Amino acid sequence: MKKIVIVTLITMLSAGIFAQSTNNDGTPTKQHKVVIQLSSNDTLVSKSLIGNINHLKQGWGKSVQIEMVAHGAGIELLMAAKTTQQISIHNLKKMGVVFVGCENTMIIRKISKEEIISEADFVPMGVGEIVMKQEDGWSYLKAGF
Repeated sequence: MKKIVIVTLITMLSAGIFAQSTNNDGTPTKQHKVVIQLSSNDTLVSKSLIGNINHLKQGWGKSVQIEMVAHGAGIELLMAAKTTQQISIHNLKKMGVVFVGCENTMIIRKISKEEIISEADFVPMGVGEIVMKQEDGWSYLKAGF
């Protein structure tokens, strides 16, 4: 009996019954949700982060939701006077990527909302946002080291 079950499972797997479903364009139908933490103001880290977000969107398209949470020194990515990535952020936002800044960080650093790029939204506390996303099943990535 065990042999029949094993042979049946192997046959089903090789026939693709358990294969991941895909849309007409070949992208997976599974919805991926990724929250990315940025707490560094290193421009190389920011550039790498933007590159990784682009790769996720290119690879999974509309089947991936991405939210980038900037807090601590990472808030500089969202500051109009300091960011080197505003054009890329603008383009990614048009693709559905959400960029949020931590209001606690802004209070501590005396940064007004007017100093933040228009593409960004705000959350009361960055680390709290990350925890809530993880509790809701989002995958977690940290940019930089």
